[in-house]
Amino acid sequence: MISLIGTYECKADIKGRLMLSSALKKQLAPVLQEGFVLKRGVFQSCLELYPMSEWNAMMAKVNKLNRFVKKNNDFIRRFTAGVKMVELDASGRLLIPNDLQKFAGITKEVVLSSAVNIIEVWDKEKYEITIDAAAVDFGELAEQVMGNLMDGEDGIS
Repeated sequence: MISLIGTYECKADIKGRLMLSSALKKQLAPVLQEGFVLKRGVFQSCLELYPMSEWNAMMAKVNKLNRFVKKNNDFIRRFTAGVKMVELDASGRLLIPNDLQKFAGITKEVVLSSAVNIIEVWDKEKYEITIDAAAVDFGELAEQVMGNLMDGEDGIS
């Protein structure tokens, strides 16, 4: 499993291409040749960039769902809506397809934010609003999510 670190700002050109920072490209070096999957965010109006190995691991979990259960079928349809395979071009740029640009409201200023094993792709203004709104509740959220874990239970100490 890949573990990514950092938040990076970049600009999208008129065609929706992003130049990844060298620091991010260095972290992605082991998986660059495999390509990526770009999809709509589940909870926010951002995009999620999965290295192909991470996408395949996610699809292995999704494939275990019983497709004869309606809510599972609905989930799979929504989760994979707008999914695109993407790769870096010869200049190291990532092209964001038009439909996904519109979904995320990406125009020019972009934030690439690591989210453990994937990268969230945000319109910069939307990212700042989301981070500012979440900051107020972050202490409570951290307590709810991480506060009940015992040392060593999950490797966090």
